[in-house]
Amino acid sequence: MALEALRGKRIAVLMGGQSGEREVSLRSGQGVLEALQRQGFDAVPVDPGPDLIAQLREAGAEVAFNMLHGGAGEDGSVAGALEVAGLPYTGSGVLASAISMDKLQSKRIFEALDIPTPAYLYLDASADPEAGAVEVERQLGLPVVAKPRSEGSSLGVSIPKTREELQEAIGELLAAYGGALIEDFVAGTEITVGIVGAAAKTRALPVLELVTRREFYDYDAKYVKGLTELIAPARIPDDQAAQAQRIALQAHHALGCEGLSRVDMHLDSAGRCWVHEVNSVPGMTETSDVPAAAAAEGTRYDDLVLQILESAAARLQAGG
Repeated sequence: MALEALRGKRIAVLMGGQSGEREVSLRSGQGVLEALQRQGFDAVPVDPGPDLIAQLREAGAEVAFNMLHGGAGEDGSVAGALEVAGLPYTGSGVLASAISMDKLQSKRIFEALDIPTPAYLYLDASADPEAGAVEVERQLGLPVVAKPRSEGSSLGVSIPKTREELQEAIGELLAAYGGALIEDFVAGTEITVGIVGAAAKTRALPVLELVTRREFYDYDAKYVKGLTELIAPARIPDDQAAQAQRIALQAHHALGCEGLSRVDMHLDSAGRCWVHEVNSVPGMTETSDVPAAAAAEGTRYDDLVLQILESAAARLQAGG
């Protein structure tokens, strides 16, 4: 078994970091750390600072399990540092991480490969919020989804329903992020599909349906207990579930992801599936989607962690 190659090697669980998702990353990392230790692996926590490589050397790390959500941990920067250091690591490589973190580039790839994704408009830093709002309403109508180009955990996301709300949302996104990605609002069932496994073992988990007490699946809905009901398998027809899993795998492979991802989608009233984005380092907390979907098929959290770890074992076998 490929994982046996990692027995006896020290595994650094990367958790925390400096992004807006730091607290969630700490929770995800703690869950993974404890799962590895329960199963006899030599695992230690590493909270990356300015000199991650020095920290890893000091910790005696030989393998990295990446649980850094957002920022450098998810945009390919940390993956690049690990490549240079020669340390095998879990999850996606440099390019796939960078592309999946960039929602605009992801959507362009989805369009090119005929993977269904909602219509959109991107406004860069030179845009005028008032004029931008007029153009968005002309092209997409209202309501729409306004989001940053590169951010996770639904940070900065809103659903403007009026011209005034849209203009305000655009202005805030331009000021905070230097750009605004505006996406057609898809009414229907909010679902997500986790993808796990390395190489030929890559597979889609059961479709997860999200029913939240919030307006949409925002940061609090994701991570505050009791605000969202995770229903797995989703209450949708079998053919729609199979369609969602198939499209999720296509999106995962289209961006070049490896080991782990979560594909966020909507099913509209006609049963059509629309891909919003792919998250290359999804949450692994007690309220997170991927562990819930895995549990629905009978996969324990500890086993899920091992399935993700296999992507690092594959890199080790490939020579780093």
